[in-house]
Amino acid sequence: MRADRLVAALLLMQARGRVTAAELAAELEVSVATARRDLEALSAAGVPVYPQPGRGGGWSLVGGARTDLSGLSAAEAQALFLLVGPAAAVSGEARAALRKLVRALPATFREDAQAAAGATMIDPTRWGERDRRRPEPVDLLQAAVVRRRKVRLTYAGRSRERTVRLVDPWGLVDKDDVWYLLAGTERGRRTFRVDRIIEAEPTGLPAERPDGFALDAAWEEVVGEMEARRSRTWATVLIEARFVPILRDQFGRHCHVDGDPGAERVRVRLAAPTPLDIARHLAGWGALVEVVEPRPVQAELARIGAELTGRYGTGEGTDEPGPTPRSAEPAS
Repeated sequence: MRADRLVAALLLMQARGRVTAAELAAELEVSVATARRDLEALSAAGVPVYPQPGRGGGWSLVGGARTDLSGLSAAEAQALFLLVGPAAAVSGEARAALRKLVRALPATFREDAQAAAGATMIDPTRWGERDRRRPEPVDLLQAAVVRRRKVRLTYAGRSRERTVRLVDPWGLVDKDDVWYLLAGTERGRRTFRVDRIIEAEPTGLPAERPDGFALDAAWEEVVGEMEARRSRTWATVLIEARFVPILRDQFGRHCHVDGDPGAERVRVRLAAPTPLDIARHLAGWGALVEVVEPRPVQAELARIGAELTGRYGTGEGTDEPGPTPRSAEPAS
């Protein structure tokens, strides 16, 4: 790709100060004529490069000028703009940074970069919902992570009981519009839901971070622990194959098809934290799904059914079959 070669030529001139067409051709494994055309294209595009003829001559960046592409290939630069572009739609800072990045590129690359930046957008609002804005403490917590400063949190846990904790912020994760803070505490690493933080107070105290800490690796451990908790109870059900995609949407990675997925009726393994959690998901399916095991899930379904019959079983029209649940209807 020519764009890759042009970027490589710029980086080579930055590293060596001066380069001949022959040297560039050898580095890029192209002909001398092709290398010369690439250098001339850079100059024509407005990049401050100039040739110096004679012995010891070659091509150099005017005045030792440097490009901000530092090590980026054209594909890597394009990937960067694909990532920054969507963020620019929801962040003024990202939008300003994007404009500066575009201006820093040689004219030859700007068209592709701008196209990549505009190829994707983010609409964080789900259908039927108002605009979803990230929790207020996120900006403060991001600054604390970057500056390595402790933060005092007033936090409401699952029981809604408030506690005050002094933590070392390590990193933030946005998972499906829910923000989490990974932090160090007196009891080791903890994960806090940002929307449960009542107040976040910055301090001037230096924060500690484990040597070699990597946010992505730490988050993978958190996800693994959470998914293990979410799969403590397994159930086997029978259902028509055409409804399996809906079950997958409900149970995510905790939905596994046993046997031939092409059969008319298939066995599916489902998991959730408790038998009640599985029963709640399946109750709306009525007779469309049959729970083979375990007995606790069957018992919870029977209890839910008895509760509904007790409240709504007036005796009028109860012998008529009810409508298929909307969630179970195949998409048109």
